Amino acid sequence: MPSLFVPYTGERMAEVGVMGEAVRVFRELPDGARIEGVCAPAFAGVLDVFAENFAARGEVGASVAITIGGETVVDLWGGVADPATGRPWERDTISIVFSNTKAATALCAHILAERGTLDLDAPLGLYWPAFRDARRAAITTRMVLGHTAGLPVLRGELKPGAFFDWDYMIARLEREEPFWEPGTRTGYHPLNFGWLVGEVVRRVASRTLGEFFRETVAAPLGLDFWIGLPESEEGRVAPIILHEPSPDDPPTRFTDAVRDVPSSIPALYVANARTWRPDGLNTRAAHAAEIGAAGGITNARGLAGMYRPLANGGAIGGHRVVGPDMLRGMTEIVSATHDDATLRVAARFGSGFMRSMETVGVAGGSVVLSPDAFGHAGAGGSLGFADPAVRMSLGYTMNRMGFGVLLNERGQALADAAYRALGYHRVPGYWMA
Repeated sequence: MPSLFVPYTGERMAEVGVMGEAVRVFRELPDGARIEGVCAPAFAGVLDVFAENFAARGEVGASVAITIGGETVVDLWGGVADPATGRPWERDTISIVFSNTKAATALCAHILAERGTLDLDAPLGLYWPAFRDARRAAITTRMVLGHTAGLPVLRGELKPGAFFDWDYMIARLEREEPFWEPGTRTGYHPLNFGWLVGEVVRRVASRTLGEFFRETVAAPLGLDFWIGLPESEEGRVAPIILHEPSPDDPPTRFTDAVRDVPSSIPALYVANARTWRPDGLNTRAAHAAEIGAAGGITNARGLAGMYRPLANGGAIGGHRVVGPDMLRGMTEIVSATHDDATLRVAARFGSGFMRSMETVGVAGGSVVLSPDAFGHAGAGGSLGFADPAVRMSLGYTMNRMGFGVLLNERGQALADAAYRALGYHRVPGYWMA
């Protein structure tokens, strides 16, 4: 593989070779940090945007990876993993990817459905007796996957360390009243999603969610992706840097609800999350916990690798994750709204996956992809998705969280650059071929 040393000048990487001939990259950043990895010349625009994120958008440490037809065309990392020590972001650095974990958890449920051991449209109570009561008997696993089950948050205080205690969270959910008649409204389940779907996986597979994901997805695909990080991997984790609210942050319906309506779903979500953040977020206990909605730990290579088979009909390298029929079912839109009860923006969901959704005029309130793409955004801006039309998978992870409930300009700019490299053009709400 040829080497190409490119100091950061804002200029494009030299156009040599073809898409599949990835060129080794070394770029120095203005602060003395660096970007390393490989990038096919056709995707030089992604490298430019990745560097611009550091130079102009406050990126601290990050990684981005893209595959086309199963082949890696971008695998870049750079910046600082831990500002407190100056530890650089290396090839094997990993970090919390927040709600990108939901896609991994959803994939586990779909694998069980394909095996015939889980019926996604059967009442949840078939597998979980506590949900057989009249208030919640209509809830199905697909309703949870599509964020219509009516259990987006928990009322009342949670004990310290609640998110690290699976049994405690399950007991709390078993007592929770739905916020609306199940199936009649869309409201993102930011944290409860993981315990609701994860407990079904645990009951059906007789293994914890993290064990099942590792055995059926991560290990067969060779992914450095964990739901419940082993202590042996702890030294590679980049601590998360929380977004500090600023007077310059634009107001949104979500932030207004948090500030003005303490009983609102957005405010309750923030109250629930306080038991985890900020003190517990970068602890060993947080990394070890199986938080199936928001606690997954990986890097861009791991995210792109999980979506790699899903961008190629459900199988890659002789390993079938799901079949074509299941793949179609898991990505079909099952809920959509102009006003998500939690996020307070427009939202469109498949069974556990986000579809392209743009909210005009709301900073950090969109994820704009092609009509064929499906994936997920994570709090602070991380992103993973598959686009079967061009057999592309993309992953982006970082340690500094940005503003907004969905993507901020760093992750969206990388997705935009990938689509531009493929000859797509932007229309309202989508990238189109």
